[in-house]
Order: sequence, then structure tokens, then C-alpha cells
Amino acid sequence: MRITAVSYERLDIDLSVPYTIAYETISKTTNFILKLETDGKWLGFGCAAPDLVVTGENPKDVEHAITTIIAPYLVGKDPFSYAFVLMELKQLLGKRSSALAMVDMALYDLISKKAEVPLYKFLGGYRNSIATSITIGILPVEETLRHAREYVQQGFTILKVKGGDNLQDDIDKMTKIHEKFPQIALRFDGNQGYSVKDSVAFVKATKDIGIEIFEQPTKQEVEERLGQVTDQVHIPVMADESLKTLTDAFRLAQNERVDMVNIKLQKVGGIMVGTHIDSVAKAARLEAMVGCIDECGLGIAAGLHFALSRQNVKYADLDGHLELVSDPYKDIFRLEKGVLYPTDRPGLGVIDF
Repeated sequence: MRITAVSYERLDIDLSVPYTIAYETISKTTNFILKLETDGKWLGFGCAAPDLVVTGENPKDVEHAITTIIAPYLVGKDPFSYAFVLMELKQLLGKRSSALAMVDMALYDLISKKAEVPLYKFLGGYRNSIATSITIGILPVEETLRHAREYVQQGFTILKVKGGDNLQDDIDKMTKIHEKFPQIALRFDGNQGYSVKDSVAFVKATKDIGIEIFEQPTKQEVEERLGQVTDQVHIPVMADESLKTLTDAFRLAQNERVDMVNIKLQKVGGIMVGTHIDSVAKAARLEAMVGCIDECGLGIAAGLHFALSRQNVKYADLDGHLELVSDPYKDIFRLEKGVLYPTDRPGLGVIDF
């Protein structure tokens, strides 16, 4: 099997409900869909969701990379040589991680279609479903509670709350959510907004709530602070923005900075790198979560199939598609009462068109 043609589509998508995190407000996203044609009957699809803060790219960077690097390079390549192909493309693309992730997904989609199995089974098939959290951005307390109520009514059992800009507001939100919905699992994402002192104060003030994950409370630029928080609190601290490469995973594990890692395929460069990062985490006894950014269903599906294939991936935060208007890939997996299920179709589940 050889790649015979490469094309792409740009999706500029509005969010039905804009959301705020500690350092910005997001109201729209741009995704790119890569399509690989072959000399057989198989088509491969991948997704890039460039984000200047998370992936170091803007849409112009990715579009330029597709037309000048990715498309010319891939024509004639054997998808089953994906390790070599991705190594060479990494050198050509540099730090454009979502562009690399897009190619990675499309190659895995092709080879698992050739094998006639869903991608998660091709990758190992450890489980066939996983519960996901759904995220509430930074909002006033009453609006936060309203969103929490709506999500609980929809069947979600895990809420992730964004914070980091006001310590007391964050404490109040988490306390009141727990009071209203004591059966719901809670996670908190500081999005780098806290100092070490505020991080410790937050955990102490919410110690009776049972928050299961405390995600990236401090700045990624001063990684030692993340380790200082981990040393002083009783709940698991997770690295997100501090983890973008395999080297980051090794350093975080070696220096015992965190208890958990958030593997976002767009951020790290795709499934192959994600498996390496997960292996480092597993060796260091760090549990993993598969996260996302504002990705359409195709990107979320890749995260889902990766999560289902790895024993060490205990958690999922794969909700980035839920607020997208007119997502053409929303039906390539199922979401029922907060649990994600893949389809039985080969690859990522895209019906070739």
C-alpha cells in the first residue's frame, strides 16, 4: 500500500458557548482535516487543531506545513513505515505538534483499516469504553452551578472545573458543587494561575470534597513550583502545560514533580509519541489521562482510541467537541451518560467519503 494523493480541508468552527480559562477566552477554533488516498481502497483521515499556546502553531503555520512539507513528502510513502515517516516529518516540521499529530492519526487510520479492525484494537484493545469529564470554564458561582446541574442531568458523572484567577471564588465553586452533587467526581484545573501558596491553600480548603485530580496549578516556566505543590498536598497533581514532549515526561518523572500526566495528542505530536510518554509514566508509576483541546470529533476519536488501548490511561477528558457548531465528525463514536464508546468500524470510524 502506497499513498498516492494528499488533500486537506480547513474547518473554521464557532463554539456554541465560549469559555474562559486562566489566561484567555475561547469562542472559535480552526481544525484541519488531512485526507490520504492510497493505491488500494483505503483512505486515511487525521485532524490538526493548532493552538498558539498549547501546540505552538497558528492555522497559517499548519496550512503552510501541509502544502509545502507534508503533502510533497507523503506521496509515495508506505503507511506501514509510519515510525520512519513520522521521524523524518518531525525533523521537517520542528515544533509544529498538531501538524505532526494530524499525519500520525491519518497513518494509524490507514493501517488499522487495512487490518480491518478499529484503531483501539490495533493498538492493543485494553478496554472498550471510558468515562469522560466535561469541563466548566471560569464563570461566576451561580453560572457554574447552573452548568453543573445541566451536565449532571445529561448523565455526566465527572466534572472538571477551570480556575486559577481567584482563589476564594474557586474554593466557593468547588464547595457548592460538591454540596449540590455529592455523588459527582470532581477535578480542578488551575491552568497555571496559582502560586505554590495558593495551590496549597486551595487543597486545604477543599480537603473534604474529595477532588480526584489537581491539574497544572502553577506556571510551566518554573517547574520546581509544581513539584513543591506535589510535595505539600494529599491529592494527585497532574502536569498538562508542563508536558509537551517525551523529554518532558522523563524529566517530570525523574524529578518526581507530579503524580499524573495529561497526554493530549495535539500537544505531544500524536499517538506514537503518546504511547512512549505513557510508557515513561507507567515506569515511574504516574497514572495518565488523555486530554484534548478544541478538536472536532475526528481528533477526539483519536484520543479515545488511544485511551482505550493503554492500561495506564485511567482517565479521559475528551469533551472538546461538545460545544462545536456543525462538527462533521460527531458520529464516529458514541457518548452515553458521560461514557465514550467507539464504533465497530475499522480505523477511527470514518466512513470514507
